[in-house]
Amino acid sequence: MIPFNFAYYRPDTLKEAADIFSELQSQGKSAVYYAGGSEIISMSRTGSVHPDALIDIKSIPECGLLTVDKERLHIGSACTLSRIRESNLFALLGLACGRIADHTNQCRITLGGNLCGSIIYRETSLPLLLSDADVSLYGPQGERRIPFRSVFNIRMRLKPGEMMVQIHVPRWALSARHCHIKKTANEKIDYPLTSAAALWKDGILRIAFSGVCSYPFRSEQIESVLSDKTKTIAERVKQAAKMLPESAYAGVEGSGEYRLFLFENTLTELLEGGENAQT
Repeated sequence: MIPFNFAYYRPDTLKEAADIFSELQSQGKSAVYYAGGSEIISMSRTGSVHPDALIDIKSIPECGLLTVDKERLHIGSACTLSRIRESNLFALLGLACGRIADHTNQCRITLGGNLCGSIIYRETSLPLLLSDADVSLYGPQGERRIPFRSVFNIRMRLKPGEMMVQIHVPRWALSARHCHIKKTANEKIDYPLTSAAALWKDGILRIAFSGVCSYPFRSEQIESVLSDKTKTIAERVKQAAKMLPESAYAGVEGSGEYRLFLFENTLTELLEGGENAQT
């Protein structure tokens, strides 16, 4: 049970949701957009957050859309991880979704919640960072559609009152050659000590990571090093390990040294598997 009172709104349109947010803000009240709600509910129960109002976006058609056309896959922010995985429309994203939490929670956690929440791993971001995805956003100033990588930097960088509406993924990425490796302390559904998602476009490796640092990232410099076949895999992996954007993350699941060890192990596994598949 949430130990405080709050107002609950369930708008039917994007404009209605943004108008409610603006009205509450003008009254000096705090509001959060709510889709799956697993993190908001948990944090409210423990007193970590204390919003005056929840704005439930699940009834907004655009937020629940999951469809593919001639050019792109469109995924609404209120789509659950289980729905995305079971649709099998984007193979790499489906793998990532299927390795976050357990099945019960995958039926509650949404794409928007995973990307916009406070848990640092945000594993669904990895396939989106690799696939030239766009994101549609809506707020008091209207709608904008921009490249995902321009708004996701460590976390989603949204304007006040802005919500994530949809992700748009180019068709080439949906069935592209890919790989997903996740290392955890215990079960595969744990938070990652190191998680790597790889996608090949025109034979060129793209790779993004979660767990090894305190935020998810993609690095073209690391991609370039890993693709340099004039060097051995061991040499490439050692060089890549020196190019992390920050020191390896030390958390309750594992030390920085252990995460770095697993990072190198993961890269070795990925490169050996990928290059053997080409021979």
